[in-house]
Amino acid sequence: MDQIMSNIPWWKTSVIYQIYPRSFQDTNGDGIGDLRGIIDRIDYLQWLGIGAIWISPIYPSPMVDFGYDVADYTDINTIFGSMADFDELLLQAHQRNIKVIMDFVPNHTSDCHPWFVESRRATSSPKRDWYIWKDAKPDGSPPNNWRSVFGGSGWEWDAPTRQFYFHAFHKAQPDLNWRNNDVQEAMFNVMRFWLDRGVDGFRVDVMWHIIKDELFRDNPPNPEYKESQPPYDQLLPVYSTDQPEVHDIVAQMRQIADGYGDRVIIGEVYLPIQKLMEYYGPNNEGAHMPFNFLMLRLPWHAPEIAAAIDQYEGALPTEGWPNWVLSNHDNPRIASRVGEAQARIAAMLLLTLRGTPTIYYGDEIGMRDVAIPLEEQQDPQGLNMPEKNLSRDPCRTPMQWSADEYAGFSKVQPWLRVDKKYPRINVQQQQNDAYSMLTLYRKLVQLRNDEPALNHGTYTPVYSNDQFIAYRRDAPGADSFFIMLNLTSRPCRYSQPPSDTLKGQVIIATAPEAEGMDIEKDIYLNGDEGIVIRLTAP
Repeated sequence: MDQIMSNIPWWKTSVIYQIYPRSFQDTNGDGIGDLRGIIDRIDYLQWLGIGAIWISPIYPSPMVDFGYDVADYTDINTIFGSMADFDELLLQAHQRNIKVIMDFVPNHTSDCHPWFVESRRATSSPKRDWYIWKDAKPDGSPPNNWRSVFGGSGWEWDAPTRQFYFHAFHKAQPDLNWRNNDVQEAMFNVMRFWLDRGVDGFRVDVMWHIIKDELFRDNPPNPEYKESQPPYDQLLPVYSTDQPEVHDIVAQMRQIADGYGDRVIIGEVYLPIQKLMEYYGPNNEGAHMPFNFLMLRLPWHAPEIAAAIDQYEGALPTEGWPNWVLSNHDNPRIASRVGEAQARIAAMLLLTLRGTPTIYYGDEIGMRDVAIPLEEQQDPQGLNMPEKNLSRDPCRTPMQWSADEYAGFSKVQPWLRVDKKYPRINVQQQQNDAYSMLTLYRKLVQLRNDEPALNHGTYTPVYSNDQFIAYRRDAPGADSFFIMLNLTSRPCRYSQPPSDTLKGQVIIATAPEAEGMDIEKDIYLNGDEGIVIRLTAP
């Protein structure tokens, strides 16, 4: 079995933990998290059983979009520390067998990046074609109807050079022209820089945006648009995103990573399942894992969850490896979407499905979105469209470490307010509590790390109805597991068919009192209850 495990890439068997560095741990007293803070908490991550950390951007940046507006791809923002701090983090993580995944932002730079400063200088600039510049229409309007995700037109007029440049996000984030070979080589060299330094891979930001339609055709109206949706959704971005040529770029990224051995490329791709699958590439030569965001958007309803899992599993290419996400820095936290009780069920689902799970910092203690008054909001997406309530600040609040002031995150007032429940919801409070969310997460992570059936085995749906889902995890020569999750607050029953009676013992339960219970026939669960059963060999 050890031989089999040694042949499986680490990114298939590891639990990934996303760190939003501004909000993880402040060590220098400025109210903003930093790299030394991650180093100080690395033992906690090892205790939790984390196999890899993905760190949101830490590059020099004006912070218009909190690091996703990069001004220098090969240095560290002094807000977070120094390159020496980063090297120390790499060393400390690797000594604990924790991999480090960088956030790579290839679609756009900051308007303060030297490349754009030069590009903007004149239409004759040698870097003019490094960005997407177009003439106005005869009436002076933008070149086409493409919109910005952050609201308004995606085109910004530059009066000195009398052309528009395109920005898919904030106007201070001009999009690079990936049809330019020099741009490609410059960005591939950025990847090589960090791989040479020892990072274990990249999460590639907005991967599906990288290439645009060569003819710059208008996007068509979205016939299903509703007023409750963001303005960006008024059009279908069929020409401004997900162009066929993007897969050639992704394949080259994969080739570079593979040249360094056991590295990983994870793509941020918000697309329907069939489109998402194309990012694995032909013969699995694309991204190792295009992020699967199904659980971020689905109604928390057993039939829809079960169907989505089956649809995703069925669509995967032969060698494609699944992955699952419950929360991230762009979406509401799982505890705010489904409630505290069902967040425990969600944790059990995330950590027992086939595929690599990604935990968003703080979800393991049940952190929730925090109401941020408009005058305190900082997210450009929210500030540009305050009437739509689209701020991402509520899911980015400081990690709650203890009952100390500011939740042990900082000695001073943090950049975003802390949840007022932090004296009761924090790591220190939950670490030794057998009934806490953190204890449940740790047990699940450790079980997944230890058991071949859970970290790389097969997934077999067993039964689902309006209330619960049940499935098996199996691996040759290893223990098998049966998982049953009640996604409602009402009791439910699974009646085992006589021909296939499962026997075993409950080893992890959302209600710890059930652990150790033998299962021989029908299974009864209370509302908001989930169990993991180690099956007895027939």
